[in-house]
Amino acid sequence: MVNESVASVGPETGLPENWEVRHSQSHDLPYYYNSKSGESSWEPPEGSDLVKLKEYLTVKMAATSDKSGQEKVRASHLLIKHRESRRPSSWKEAEITRTKDEAKSIILGHEARIRSGAASLGELAAKESDCSSARKNGDLGFFGRGEMQKEFEDATFALKPGEMSRVVETSSGFHLIERTA
Repeated sequence: MVNESVASVGPETGLPENWEVRHSQSHDLPYYYNSKSGESSWEPPEGSDLVKLKEYLTVKMAATSDKSGQEKVRASHLLIKHRESRRPSSWKEAEITRTKDEAKSIILGHEARIRSGAASLGELAAKESDCSSARKNGDLGFFGRGEMQKEFEDATFALKPGEMSRVVETSSGFHLIERTA
């Protein structure tokens, strides 16, 4: 991972000893680096306090701008597709056959669990999302205007860091979006 910016270390990051947050300029994403072993990872290392890390990333690595000055935001999402989605398949299912109404019912159930505190969006995205971002707890990284579907983009830019949208419908399916920076 080359072209990184200054590292962020200390107990406020929620990372285990010797781990730090760095920022990859080439990917415009944070990653994790162990200063003792030289190991690096896109995923938080084992033993991380994910709540503290999320708070740290939200506050310290908040919305940024690219080289052209365009505002960028970071978001995670949970996607539930249906048979009318533009690509009715996922990492979990070769062919998604559920109806649009069934998909909406599923996403509303997930929204209720998240809002009640029974689960986090990231936890549910890792198991339930039909997007390949599930392997990163739904994290989509940073993006600017014009990089996502309009409905998704509009909903994300309307959120403040730490806020979650209501259900958003796009041609991909139904989303819950959490702006993380």
